Amino acid sequence: MEAWIFVHDPLERYLDDYKRTFDAWEAGGVRGIVVGYLRFIGENGENLPTFHSDPAVYKSFGIAPPAEGPRDPEKEKKFQAMLDDAASRGWHIMTFYAAGGGGSLPVEDDPHGVISYAARIQDTMNALPQAHGIVQDGPGEQHYELAFHHGGELLEIRPGSEERFSALGFSLERLQRGIDHLRTSLHGLTPAAVRYQAAAGTLAGMQLFDINEDVIYWLRARRELALGYIEGLAEQMPGLNRKVELGGIPRTAAFSSLTCQDYVEMGRLFDYVFPKHYYWHRGFDGLYGTLARWVKQLNAWNPQLSEAQCFALAKAWLGIELPNVSSLAEMDLGFPPAFFEQVVYTETRRAIAASSTEKVLPWVDTGRMPHGGDPMTAGDLHQILQASQTAGLTQFLFHNHGHLTASEWQVISRLCGKPWDEDPTGYWPPSTPKPASF
Repeated sequence: MEAWIFVHDPLERYLDDYKRTFDAWEAGGVRGIVVGYLRFIGENGENLPTFHSDPAVYKSFGIAPPAEGPRDPEKEKKFQAMLDDAASRGWHIMTFYAAGGGGSLPVEDDPHGVISYAARIQDTMNALPQAHGIVQDGPGEQHYELAFHHGGELLEIRPGSEERFSALGFSLERLQRGIDHLRTSLHGLTPAAVRYQAAAGTLAGMQLFDINEDVIYWLRARRELALGYIEGLAEQMPGLNRKVELGGIPRTAAFSSLTCQDYVEMGRLFDYVFPKHYYWHRGFDGLYGTLARWVKQLNAWNPQLSEAQCFALAKAWLGIELPNVSSLAEMDLGFPPAFFEQVVYTETRRAIAASSTEKVLPWVDTGRMPHGGDPMTAGDLHQILQASQTAGLTQFLFHNHGHLTASEWQVISRLCGKPWDEDPTGYWPPSTPKPASF
């Protein structure tokens, strides 16, 4: 299997020792990197750009260029040298988001904000000729948490989206009616209804959750908002002055209907799909954690239901069933082998089936920071990669190098290249202390 690594900021950690790091990665089977965010840290903690923006680019898109600000030419020079080194190895190089800034067009003229973002992409690609393209985290993503968590919740019109919905012709009043109706329905579930309808298919599920025309209107609007952004961003790419590859990072396939990130459409329009193979408990974005919060919230709204019935409701809505797990307590006991053999395998197969083996490149992580999840083990990482490979996967990206442990690097290097030699005087993964430090 082929490995990529996310070169996550602060970028300063790489600038003075990138050659030794890249040598070790190359030996371990790394063939691509995603670099970002594109920023340096100034003396007072402020963000500094990694390159000088070209005002002419923004003017050509009809928007105001970004204001001039402080820079660090020495870091910019080292950054360019680092990318040159990566390019000389034949690695695939993508940036995490586009940098730059600038103004925007009225929402009526650019309801998804893709034109102003295309200007930033062009500016970034001009400044970083080593890069093949950009990767967009969560393109079009709609909220997926039932209760407010990590900045949002399912049952709301996301603050700032009102103008976009209106510009696309949707009635805000009817959208709110749909939200309110579903919220009421989710507070009035009974044990008898769950037993009767939770496992009986789509139409029974619509009756169980009392999905009326206003709820469907709201769900359709969310989907159109997400697909509009995905399609609009892809439509901008051919107008750039060179081929720029486009990658998107959606939630894992089990959540994609809820986030409205259609893998088929993303696979058709984007060059790469980076599914979030995020499975940890707690924190944010992990499959275990999200499912547990759904179960807890449904139980809080419907205390007459058993925990098992709330799991059944979550399965009816999300389609997720955890093998060998029937209670929240069991979710704290780690991941049984069946989880990797069934859930991870199926999530990978779904992603590949929706696009292609060549385009799918899961964004693999094991909790901890920056997601705040319960740490998963190197053994868990091994099982994620093994199950994914069995499902047909040929490549993945590890997110992110700043939290890579020695055991995890051994798992990756053994699978993809030459096993790491654990020389404490050479390259050492940053999240494991060197032997001499204790």
